[in-house]
Amino acid sequence: MLQTGSSLGSGSASAAQDAADETVAHAEDAAQQAVSTPSRWKRRWTIIALCFIAFMLCNMDRVNMSIAILPMAQQYGWDTATIGIVQSSFFWGYLLTQVLGGVWADKFGGKRVLSFGVIWWSMATALTPLAASLGLPVLLVMRACMGVGEGVAMPAMNNLLSRWVPVGERSRSLALVYSGMYSGSIMGLALSPHMVSRLQWPSVFYVFGFIGIFWFLAWEKNASSSPAVDNKISKEERDYITSQTIKQREDTKVPWKLILSKRPVWALILSHFCHNWGTFILLTWMPTYYNQVLGLDLMKSGIYSVLPWITMAIAANIGGWVADAMVQKGVSVTKVRKIMQSIGFLGPAFFLTQLSKVTSVGGAVACMMACQGLDACSQSGLYSNHQDIAPRYSGVLLGMSNTAGVLAGVLGTAATGMILQTGTWDDVWRVAIGLYLVGTVIWNLFSTGEQIID
Repeated sequence: MLQTGSSLGSGSASAAQDAADETVAHAEDAAQQAVSTPSRWKRRWTIIALCFIAFMLCNMDRVNMSIAILPMAQQYGWDTATIGIVQSSFFWGYLLTQVLGGVWADKFGGKRVLSFGVIWWSMATALTPLAASLGLPVLLVMRACMGVGEGVAMPAMNNLLSRWVPVGERSRSLALVYSGMYSGSIMGLALSPHMVSRLQWPSVFYVFGFIGIFWFLAWEKNASSSPAVDNKISKEERDYITSQTIKQREDTKVPWKLILSKRPVWALILSHFCHNWGTFILLTWMPTYYNQVLGLDLMKSGIYSVLPWITMAIAANIGGWVADAMVQKGVSVTKVRKIMQSIGFLGPAFFLTQLSKVTSVGGAVACMMACQGLDACSQSGLYSNHQDIAPRYSGVLLGMSNTAGVLAGVLGTAATGMILQTGTWDDVWRVAIGLYLVGTVIWNLFSTGEQIID
C-alpha cells in the first residue's frame, strides 16, 4: 500500500512537472514570437514624425515676427524699409548654413545637426525681445543668429530621409515633413495675435522658443541618423529600407566639380531661387498686406493669414500621394517632377495676377489660398529632386539650391519694403510673377528625375 501510494505521489509530481515545463515552453514561444513579430508602427515613421514637429517649430518661430512686427514697428517707430530689413535679417544667417548644414549632416549625421539647429534657433527666438530692447543692430544680429540655426534644418532633414525612407515613399514622406512648416505657420499665425493682445508681443518669442527644448529631449531619446546605427529598429524593416535606398559611402568627400558641371543641378538651383522669391514674400509680408491694403486689424490679419497655410498643408500631402502614385504606375520620375513643379510655378503666378482685380477681403484671401495651395506641389517637384539626381549628396545639394532660395528671401523681403516706399503691392506681385515664369521655363528645359551623380 505504501509502495502504491508512493507511486501515485511520484506520478502526480511528474505530471505537475510536465505541466509546468509545458507552460514555460509556451511562455518562451510566446515571448519569442513577440520579439520576432515586427511592430505595426515602423521606426521610420517615428523619424518622419519628429522631423515634422521640428519643421513645425521652425516656421512657428519664423512667422511670429510677421505678427509681432506690427506692434514692434509702432513701439520703435520703424518705417516700411526698416521693417523689410528686420524681416530679411533672419535670412542673412539662414544663408550662411545651407551648404554647411548639408556637409555637416553628411559628415556627422543628420541627428546631431538637426539637434544643434533646433536648440540654437530656439535660444535665439527666446532672446529676441531682449535684443530688440538693446537696439536695432542687436536685433538684426539676433535674427541672423536664429537664421543660422534654421539654416541647417532642411539639409539635415534631407540627409535623414535619404537614409530612412524608401524610394516609393519619398514624395509623400517629404510632403508630410514639409507640411510641418505649413502647420507651424498655421499655429504661429493663429496663436500670435491672441498672445500679443493678451500678453504683449514679447510673449510669442518666449513661449515658442522654449517649446524647442521639449522637442530636443524627445529627439535625443528616439532618433538615429540612419537605420544602420539605430538600436530600436526591427531587422525586417532595416533590411527593407536598405534594399530600397542608396547605400551610403564611408568617405565624405564631395565631388564639387562634378556636381557644378551638371545642367540639372543648375536648373534646380535657379528654379529654387525663382520659387522662393514669391514664397518668402507671402510668408513674411502677408499679415502686413492684409493690414495695409485690406484694412484688417492685427487679430484679423493673423486669422486670415492662417487660411492659405491650411490649404498648403493639405495640398502638399495630396500632391505627394499623387506623385508617388504616378511613379508607381510607371510614369517617369522626370515627367512627374516637371508636372508637379510646373503647377507649383504657374498656379501661384496666375492667382497673383488676380489680386489686383479683387476688392473684397474674401476675394483676396481666396487668391492667397489658391496661390499657396498650388505652390505646395513644389514639394513633389524641385524639393524631391535632390534625392533623385544625387542621392548620396542630397544634403549638400539641398544646401546649395536652398542657398539660392534663401538669397531670394533676403533680396525679395528687403526689396518689397523698398518697393512699397514709392510703389504699390501690384509692383511687388509683378516681380514675383515674372520669376515664376522664368522658373517654369528653366525647369522644363533642363531638369531631370534620373540619377546623374553616383
